[in-house]
Amino acid sequence: MKLAAMTPRQQNDRQLIFDNEGIKAFALQLKKIRKREGYTQSQLAFESGIILSQIARIETARINPTLSTVFTLARTLNVPLIDLFSFELSPKEYDIKL
Repeated sequence: MKLAAMTPRQQNDRQLIFDNEGIKAFALQLKKIRKREGYTQSQLAFESGIILSQIARIETARINPTLSTVFTLARTLNVPLIDLFSFELSPKEYDIKL
């Protein structure tokens, strides 16, 4: 169902998706790569144009970075995009009732 076709109540009942495990895994991977490439958080912020507090919040899994932010981080760190996502996630278990 398209958002425009939803009633205001249905729109308010929508939940934002925030995968804590994935965000934490990404945060750890970014921090590992940043250190490996010899950047401090301040240097990464300066070079990327992303404010320092946002870098810190990404690395502590407090926020879910946008794709544009992830692209900027990969370019600034001069690493392939896939390197930032080179981690394992546990399979999602679904509660299916028959």
